[in-house]
Amino acid sequence: MDSNVTGSFDGLMGKAISLAARGAGCTSPNPMVGALIIDRFGKILGKGYHKRAGTAHAEVHAIDKVGRKSRGATMVVTLEPCNHTGRTGPCTEKIIEAGIKKVIVGAPDPNPLVSGSGVERLREAGIEVVEGVLSEKASRLNEAYNKYITTGLPFVTLKLAATLDGRVAMASGESKWITGPEARKLVHRMRAESDAVMVGSGTALADDPELTVRHVKGRNPKRVLVDTGFKVPLSSRLFNRPEDGVIVFTGPGADKDKIARARALGVEVHSVRLKQGRLSLKTIFRELWKRGIVNLLLECGPKLAADAIETGAADKVALFYGPKLIGAGGLPMMGPLGFKSLKRAPVIRDITLKKVGEDMLVIGYL
Repeated sequence: MDSNVTGSFDGLMGKAISLAARGAGCTSPNPMVGALIIDRFGKILGKGYHKRAGTAHAEVHAIDKVGRKSRGATMVVTLEPCNHTGRTGPCTEKIIEAGIKKVIVGAPDPNPLVSGSGVERLREAGIEVVEGVLSEKASRLNEAYNKYITTGLPFVTLKLAATLDGRVAMASGESKWITGPEARKLVHRMRAESDAVMVGSGTALADDPELTVRHVKGRNPKRVLVDTGFKVPLSSRLFNRPEDGVIVFTGPGADKDKIARARALGVEVHSVRLKQGRLSLKTIFRELWKRGIVNLLLECGPKLAADAIETGAADKVALFYGPKLIGAGGLPMMGPLGFKSLKRAPVIRDITLKKVGEDMLVIGYL
């Protein structure tokens, strides 16, 4: 590419990342990827993104749109191109066949089936490869996929909504609504971009949530209930639309007749061992990983929230604060964590703040 190129690689990669994000909620268990094809002057000739798991990858979409103009062109792609055959063919071969001469890569692919082999194959074919352009931003785009593919566990986001003094409900249990309509709409977007949403029995009994996507366009996530004694009645809204996927994790002492009735409705029920009287979150998350759950959203109450934090199960927090005060009589956002000194308290890092209507959203990582 000559000196007349308009814009930097950073700018082009930023556009590719924004393009890739259009696939949010649709690509699991695959990553989100965006690709641009540009000429030697930096003009975008074509673009593509991975739209759905099992369909053509971003690179293929971009090349197909450009056709013969791809010969001698440069590709900007957010993730290292794959070099193996899965449900689709290797993107490296498509790039080579298209005659592309240079590839700008955002982040490496941690998938052991790729992990450097994509870049290596392109270089073997005589294609110049520039790596690491906006790598941190490109990698964060696929933070859930990265964890899923390297650890055998889903990426867990803990979402809570509380008043400014950290209360999630009145002493009576009243909680609708602590946050406003804009925040609730954003939560529905988070659901649509998640593979599954999980609640505990306390939340299911108190709020009777449906956990579907209604305020935005998008697919319904699988719904997961953690209920040691399987106390939540089968008439609860949680069990509506079992065809979307409803999974219950319960203890070994749960009512066998109720389990049989739930399964007859199309609900998956799994008995999980107890650890200090609680269901093992690690076991639950391993089971969800086996079912292709990459991105898990916890919309739970204080007890399960504390368990997720204390056991290190949560990767990210999304804390919505409504401009209300309830006082000491209200239900706290989180149960006891068991830490006896501030030095042992978990620290939220990389915090970002966002105004959502009249509410405030705090996002951070654990």
